[in-house]
Amino acid sequence: MLEHVPGWIGSLFAAVRAGHGKLVVAQPGIAEGVAEIELSSPAFAAGARLPDRFTADGEGVSPPLVWGALPEGTAGCALIVEDPDAPTPQPLVHAVVWAIPADDHRLAEGAIVADEAVEAGPDVGRNSYLGEGWLPPDPPTGHGSHDYVFQPFALSSLPELDESPGRSAIVEAISGRVLGAGVLIGTYSRGQPSDIASHDDAEPVAPAGSAGPALA
Repeated sequence: MLEHVPGWIGSLFAAVRAGHGKLVVAQPGIAEGVAEIELSSPAFAAGARLPDRFTADGEGVSPPLVWGALPEGTAGCALIVEDPDAPTPQPLVHAVVWAIPADDHRLAEGAIVADEAVEAGPDVGRNSYLGEGWLPPDPPTGHGSHDYVFQPFALSSLPELDESPGRSAIVEAISGRVLGAGVLIGTYSRGQPSDIASHDDAEPVAPAGSAGPALA
């Protein structure tokens, strides 16, 4: 949809971004002092550009994800994918996945779809467009590079949630239950990058209150 926005309009709003400090993993009371989850994708390197296949310019399927060992006592996991570079007050939510079994260490390509599309699996919640499933990256032309931040959370318990939980419900549910967290960033852009500082010069994303290195 946003591929039709003229590049000059995107450039006008190049400096308007939600901000990395508003990511779920960076919020106070979520992931201070927890173990790091090593998250990667066989489809793109950390910090690298997402292949078109996973965006609105391609098939628009969700990318495959793989993660390492989880902390002892993990009852299950949640995954939130956000775009903190969206020209919106809050990061744009591209995916919410709830109740991933603790013994699962991967999500296959295209796995983040509406619950009704699969017979079994974790609960896929609502993205910022209020639909279940993966919201393909679709940044405005000329707005510069956007970070798409994949954030897994290992949880000590999994409270019952309504069907199709959204970001706010997930944040409330994981607060006080996070044993481990991780960060994987893929990027995407259309047209020329903006004149604002590149993400190479930006502060790394880290859990709120963390004195150690960023989860990445």
